Amino acid sequence: MHLGTQFSPRSDEDLRVFAQLGIEHICGYPPGTQKNWTAENLTRYREHIESFGITVDVIPLPLSSHEISKAENPNIMLGKSPERDREIEDVCNIIRACAEAGIPAVKYNMTLLGVVSTERQAWRGGASSRAFNYATAVQDSPLTIAGEVDADTMWERIDYFIQRVVPVADENKIRMACHPHDPGMPRPDGFRGVDRVLGSVDGLKKFMDLHTSPYHGLNFCQGTVSEMLEKPGEEIYDVIRYFGSRNKIFNVHFRNIQGTFLDFVETFIDDGDVDMFKAAEVYNEVGYPYMLMPDHVPEMAGDNPRMVGFAYTYGYIKAVIEAVTRSN
Repeated sequence: MHLGTQFSPRSDEDLRVFAQLGIEHICGYPPGTQKNWTAENLTRYREHIESFGITVDVIPLPLSSHEISKAENPNIMLGKSPERDREIEDVCNIIRACAEAGIPAVKYNMTLLGVVSTERQAWRGGASSRAFNYATAVQDSPLTIAGEVDADTMWERIDYFIQRVVPVADENKIRMACHPHDPGMPRPDGFRGVDRVLGSVDGLKKFMDLHTSPYHGLNFCQGTVSEMLEKPGEEIYDVIRYFGSRNKIFNVHFRNIQGTFLDFVETFIDDGDVDMFKAAEVYNEVGYPYMLMPDHVPEMAGDNPRMVGFAYTYGYIKAVIEAVTRSN
């Protein structure tokens, strides 16, 4: 396993900073829109990133973590045909282009709600951090443009996509890493009319069972999975073992929280409820071979608050990986 990043570089200067921080792997965001993501353009993008000594391990599909009203390809999760079939074919074409361009993996979301948060909280030293409190959130929770969507409907739409796209990924040997629903919600009540079926460990297990392909797996957001648990500091390690021992973890968002299901705050990597060194030991134990990367980090003081927070986290992850792997 190795340090990675998904911080989208704003310029070549950021890429130089990544290289100086010892980052050699990236989940990169190609320039332009999905229409520009041809094999030729993706190859050009990969080669540009490689010129800084950084390997493009993953790119995102145009299925991001936005709420459905802002989604790039909304009809896949709205279940509207024939529009969703056209959007699915566009996704398949990106996967084929990745294979031609030498990019081995993609990540994606299957969401209607996007990432749900409540008011940010002050954390260590006054840093600003994302938080979620369900009791606060439900006070103002209108339906999305999708309306009421129960579990059966969610699973039909997710499975429709998986059965059409994973065979293309399998044929082209491109790993597909799906992000869980962030955060999980009470079931079956859900939130804003939506049952978040990928917001529990059991839901993620069912998702894995939708297809047997070795290229069907998870963008395992450790922070999001911790948010699903009543006692994340005790339970997360066995969840890592479950999916990791089955080779279903293709990318890790190595993030910590304090709190529990429906009431948590994102912390610095070193002061949450989860022992991150122990978590890294478990990834090493199951033979996880890909990136550990920051996802969200508290915003720190200074002229570049996001980069400062990420830089701190990169150093921590790099040290943890070295310590864990040296102990073998």
